Amino acid sequence: MPAPRKYPPELRERAMRLVAEARKEDPELSLNQAVVRIGQRVGVNADTLRGWCKQAAIDAGERPGTTTSDAARIKQLEAENRELKRANEILLAASSFFGAGARPATAVVVQFVDDYRDRFGVEPICRVLTEHGVKIAPSGYYAFKKRPPSARALSDAELVVQIERVFWDRKLGRGISGARKIWHLLHRQGITVARCTVERLMRQQGLRGVRRGKQFITTRADGASFRPPDHVQRCFRADRPNELWVVDFTYVPTWSGMAFTAFVTDVYSRRIVGWRTMDRMPTDLPLDALEMALWVRDRAGQDVTGVIQHSDAGSQYTALRYSERLADVGAIASIGTVGDSYDNALAETVVGLYKTECVKIDGPFRTADELELATLSWVHWFNENRLHSSIGYLTPIEKENEYYREINPQSQPALGELALH
Repeated sequence: MPAPRKYPPELRERAMRLVAEARKEDPELSLNQAVVRIGQRVGVNADTLRGWCKQAAIDAGERPGTTTSDAARIKQLEAENRELKRANEILLAASSFFGAGARPATAVVVQFVDDYRDRFGVEPICRVLTEHGVKIAPSGYYAFKKRPPSARALSDAELVVQIERVFWDRKLGRGISGARKIWHLLHRQGITVARCTVERLMRQQGLRGVRRGKQFITTRADGASFRPPDHVQRCFRADRPNELWVVDFTYVPTWSGMAFTAFVTDVYSRRIVGWRTMDRMPTDLPLDALEMALWVRDRAGQDVTGVIQHSDAGSQYTALRYSERLADVGAIASIGTVGDSYDNALAETVVGLYKTECVKIDGPFRTADELELATLSWVHWFNENRLHSSIGYLTPIEKENEYYREINPQSQPALGELALH
């Protein structure tokens, strides 16, 4: 018959007393023999009775070992140590709560409990948080879980759908726009929302705009060439389209070698009016971009006579063919100093945006032809859909249409037509 799982204290004391008396009456009786004999008679397992007797001898100081009181104290210390370790881990996981200063919202605390309840348990988490100033009871946690979603939660869920749609749309956010531009894009679509709400929900969803990194100087000046003076002096402002153009080109590594892209940008509207991508960087590279800019403006019926075209001191821009072409259309050449990105800062900005929003996002590219196709898509989006904070969160096309609408309300050039821009 199996022994009971737990013996009454009275039975335990009597069994040990009987073992001691049996050994006292018969000094030659060993402990093992005594516990077998007594255990059978009182119904206690011999091994269990032997352990009781040995522990009693340890407690009495008759044999070495850990006493019952010491064992209980060690057990208590181990439990306290485990509890402290768990509390430290909870505090470490919740460190963001205590660094913010104010008590976090209940929904945030409940989400934290949900994330770690399988690891620590609900009650320990609530106890530790409450002890350190973030008060929440287990009953409060369970009550919050049973509540229906709040109006804000329902509104946030709807806004998240709209924010992600605009953010990932290749014609709108393109997966690279930050909270400010997403906020303006939502307003343009009739979705009224606070900017801080967009920032909060984008942060919650892990959405963030790309940032430009360090740029590299690619300008190689030709000391033997004549350099026109600097007519801009770092003042990149214009009162109308075709008053000031800035030009520059950059390099892009591809699997088949280095490729190069040149841009012509109108300062007034930030519109890229001309561009060219090639697998080399002769004078033809910026010259082809200039030809596209002239063709786009001529197609819209615009006169570019007197436009200032500002560049760096690269040999491509000081070449005779390039200078003659500018003179043919009545453009005024302007060149900044060598190796100074500030003297052509706006063009450098366009290049930085191109590297960040096109090359980094759509690359790597196998050939210059692949890069050219991606550049075509990016330039079209840049002109037609990208919002620019420097022009009041309008697109370049909208900015130019606004200008011509103001000066000539009756007829306007069709700037928004799909073209090679």
